[in-house]
Amino acid sequence: MIIWVASYPKSGNTWVRSIISSLIYTKDGIFDFPSIKKIDQYPQRRFLEHFTQDYNNIHEIKKHWITSQERINLDTKIKFFKTHHLNCKVDNYPFTNKECTRATIYIVRDPRNLIDSISNHFSKSIEESKKFLLTSKILSPGKEIELRGGNVITYLGSWKEHYKFWTKDNENLLIIRYEDLVENINHEIDRIVAFLKNFVDFEISDTKKGNIIKSTSFEALKKIEENGKFTENVFVSGSNEKVKFFNKGPNNNWQNTLPKNIKIELENELKNELTELGYL
Repeated sequence: MIIWVASYPKSGNTWVRSIISSLIYTKDGIFDFPSIKKIDQYPQRRFLEHFTQDYNNIHEIKKHWITSQERINLDTKIKFFKTHHLNCKVDNYPFTNKECTRATIYIVRDPRNLIDSISNHFSKSIEESKKFLLTSKILSPGKEIELRGGNVITYLGSWKEHYKFWTKDNENLLIIRYEDLVENINHEIDRIVAFLKNFVDFEISDTKKGNIIKSTSFEALKKIEENGKFTENVFVSGSNEKVKFFNKGPNNNWQNTLPKNIKIELENELKNELTELGYL
């Protein structure tokens, strides 16, 4: 059965997967990249190649979302999958269903905070990044967005659609706010542990928890990237230079740097969602 680790891009998915992989796949809680690779990404070609090779056609891919997940679930073991895909239906074909899904962890980030990371990661202006967040989109492999393993067309949607579709009527759901990870990582790890204990057996101790906090901190992950051991970077458009994956993180001072007109537009467009999440 699948436990989804879902989010809009640049919302803290890598951070949460680092915590989960250290909890589940290490004895001492000290993070390493071989452990995070055990949390695969969906969709990918290797999960769909038994059904189709038309990876750039959403109307072909949609037919095989559930059948490919049923194939993944043949051994009935719990498996974690990262995804940025919208949890939607396309022409009545669902991206996920209850028979294939055990639980969902959804990571969300204040879009006013997120916009600078989108700008940096995808080499867009702040205005372009605002449009990126507010506009529904289907992304082709190797074009506008290059996500790790993103070799299959991805229905990303808008930020609003993404949040709504993943959290509406979703059983066994844990929502994690990026800002809460920054403010109180100790408490958020406790929430993750309590949630996962419902589905997975693993050992936890104060020592292991302390190691997780230390080894998955923004500074620790950034150092791993600087040492060339991080594999989820993307390249700057039209260049051989890689974008810094861990850029500002918790140090993003968006309250003082985000243009006022962009801030107001985001707050107006996303008022209900921002209020629901406690951002307004």
